[in-house]
Amino acid sequence: QVHLVESGGGLVQPGGSLRLSCAASGSIFSIVAMGWYRQAPGAQRELVATITESGNTNYADSVKGRFAISRDNAKNTVTLSLQMNGLRPEDTAVYYCNADVGHGSYYTTDWGQGTQVTVSS
Repeated sequence: QVHLVESGGGLVQPGGSLRLSCAASGSIFSIVAMGWYRQAPGAQRELVATITESGNTNYADSVKGRFAISRDNAKNTVTLSLQMNGLRPEDTAVYYCNADVGHGSYYTTDWGQGTQVTVSS
């Protein structure tokens, strides 16, 4: 199991920037991919960006060119980041970090508790 803790959310004006971080601990050597998802009030959780173990990235069309996902592997921890620029009111949501963990022939997914991002003037 991987324990995930997000940080960096907050209130920002339209056009501003925020950087989210997600600290992963536990079975970090079994992580095969990580990602950021978000859920706005009354909406389903949606993909924002993902990054594989080899560094391949994927973004939702709505954030391409504005957001950048990255992953830093240290000795006993992994930190996933999301740099968000040019924020818009429609980016307001709770942002969740996740990790796909390999178990040989199958995968499980662990989630963080989420961090609130509010874009408003």
